[in-house]
Amino acid sequence: MDQPTSGAGPADEADGGAEALGRPLPEGVRRRVVALVSDAFGGLTVAELPAQLRQYARFTPTRRAKFAGNAMAAALESDAVFRQRIGERLGQSQPELTGALEAGSPPAAADPLDVAAAAYVLRPVGWVKLVESAGEEVQRADAERADEETRRERDHLREELERARAHTRAETERLRTELDAARKETESLHRKLRSALSEVKRGEAALRRGAAEAEAVRAESAAQLSAAESESRRLKGRLGEAEAALEASRRAAREGRSVEDMRLRLLLDTVLDAASGLRRELALPPATTHPADTVDAVEPGRMSPKDIAARALSETDPALLDQLLALPQAHLIVDGYNVTKTGYPQMPLEKQRLRLLGGLSVLAAQTGAEMTCVFDGAELAAPVLLAPPRGVRVLFSKAGVTADELIRQLARAEPPGRPVVVVSTDREVADGVAKAGARPVASVLLLKRLSRV
Repeated sequence: MDQPTSGAGPADEADGGAEALGRPLPEGVRRRVVALVSDAFGGLTVAELPAQLRQYARFTPTRRAKFAGNAMAAALESDAVFRQRIGERLGQSQPELTGALEAGSPPAAADPLDVAAAAYVLRPVGWVKLVESAGEEVQRADAERADEETRRERDHLREELERARAHTRAETERLRTELDAARKETESLHRKLRSALSEVKRGEAALRRGAAEAEAVRAESAAQLSAAESESRRLKGRLGEAEAALEASRRAAREGRSVEDMRLRLLLDTVLDAASGLRRELALPPATTHPADTVDAVEPGRMSPKDIAARALSETDPALLDQLLALPQAHLIVDGYNVTKTGYPQMPLEKQRLRLLGGLSVLAAQTGAEMTCVFDGAELAAPVLLAPPRGVRVLFSKAGVTADELIRQLARAEPPGRPVVVVSTDREVADGVAKAGARPVASVLLLKRLSRV
């Protein structure tokens, strides 16, 4: 086992070990002892450390002092070999201090805490007195420091008190001056108030007299005004009735004339376009048929009516829609949601409308036919901000009216003889428009035709 380098013999060790502190180690000395042990701790191997301290071997001195302070102090007190090894490290790091302690004459200029901590570790003869004297010295220094701080605090409080008193005197004087001025102003206001009260009383008396006179005039005026208003209401009522009757007669005449004119003009345009088409069709070479050719009979080698029917277009052939829209003044009416929910029901309603209207706009540009697309207004949560595409009329049914009923109204509004085509898979819609003279077609026919756009 290593021997201490402090020069203390067995007798000194025995004498120092016989001494003991009569009270707990002063807190300042204890902290300094823990710091010394923590610094010397790193110079020992793990085998040289007590078992309870080996877990702190890799800690830094600061962490050892923080987390292992109590364990190091206990080991230093109970383990003489560990204390001897710490003393050796202390002798190597502070040879002058350890030498002076072993000689029995600690340096006068040394910090009492350092002297007491080193004496506690080295345990020279008289180390208890050194530790106790250091503790007393620290307590005395703490007391002097506390007295000095108390004195400074007392002086500071006195200065604060003096300033507060001076401020209070100045504030009191200022308030006294303001109070005197306020009293004078209050007296002046009291005088003015008494004068104003007398004026108010005179004014109230005059006001009561004027109010009585005004009330009499108001009662007379109210009676006259009531009579005039009654007469005015009677005359306005008669005037309103006359104006309403005149406007109703004008509206009836105007609506009747405008609807009939519109229907007649549209029918005339249809007849003219049909005549023009017929004229173009008749622009042929001279006729080669004879009256006998008009007699209905079956000739050898000619197609039968059954063969002609077999060559007709299918109800789902898009060419059928092209033929219908090629008719003069053709009008295509589309059941909007019936078409979109047949072709692309997974899309939101707004995108369904935009997709259908875009296809109808291109179809209108290609065919030149009039096109009206009808949507059910009950499907809407709010008014639709929609710019109708070129060539397509967009209508929403009103509250309480279905899109089917609106389509039937549009079909009935057309003049007899105009080609009207209604696109809807709804059987009720198809039957209703067929009664009005329109040609119903299935929604899938329009979807196939739009797929070619």
